[in-house]
Amino acid sequence: MTRTQTIQTSAKAMQYTRTIQFSGYSWRVKRHTTRVGPGPNFFSDSECNVWVDARGRLHLKITRTGNRWECAEVICTRSLGYGTYRFYLESEVHNLDPNVVLGLFTWSDTPAYGYREIDIEFARFQGPAGFNGYYTIRPHDPGHPQHTFWWPANVLQSVHLFRWEPGRIYFRSVRGFRPEPSSASAIVTEWTYTGNFVPPPGDENPRMNLWLLNGQPPTDGREVEVIISRFEFVPL
Repeated sequence: MTRTQTIQTSAKAMQYTRTIQFSGYSWRVKRHTTRVGPGPNFFSDSECNVWVDARGRLHLKITRTGNRWECAEVICTRSLGYGTYRFYLESEVHNLDPNVVLGLFTWSDTPAYGYREIDIEFARFQGPAGFNGYYTIRPHDPGHPQHTFWWPANVLQSVHLFRWEPGRIYFRSVRGFRPEPSSASAIVTEWTYTGNFVPPPGDENPRMNLWLLNGQPPTDGREVEVIISRFEFVPL
């Protein structure tokens, strides 16, 4: 990944006109009619791109309007700090288009500590034959820590989490909707980082986005949708 691909646009520079309720939290919906990061891309706050259905599930969708592709991002209005962040996916993400990125992460508008980014991503940053899963910390610093993995096919329900503590971040991705599974075989991958790049909490927010790498359209020309069943936060 490059800084151009991953850098976010400051929330202070954005104009938010829409807020949604999801999993007990308020989320601002990102909107920008010129290209901004990540990508850079156009971001839409339309109900065609971001909505919560009758079952309380969040839908993020990349859509095409004429010749313009519009991406989706939501930003929690609260800063939560140390604790466990859980994202429940109800979509298969092993075979996202090579130009599509799903991000589940924290981010601060302040550049200190690598924008306090702690990120779970599903993408093909290394090309179609590369890994499709990434745990990343502070990717804007040289030598940033990262764990790559293969996320399997035929997993419709999954939980992806990180537990952020002083000096330590633990990641886990699990088949099914049980973050503490009864069988170790349900754990696809896990990783613990205790190095110097663990950020302290500040003004970061949990965020979720679905965007296009380098702003390029899906290779198959099709719109892309991901469903997040719920988000949970457990403080330390």
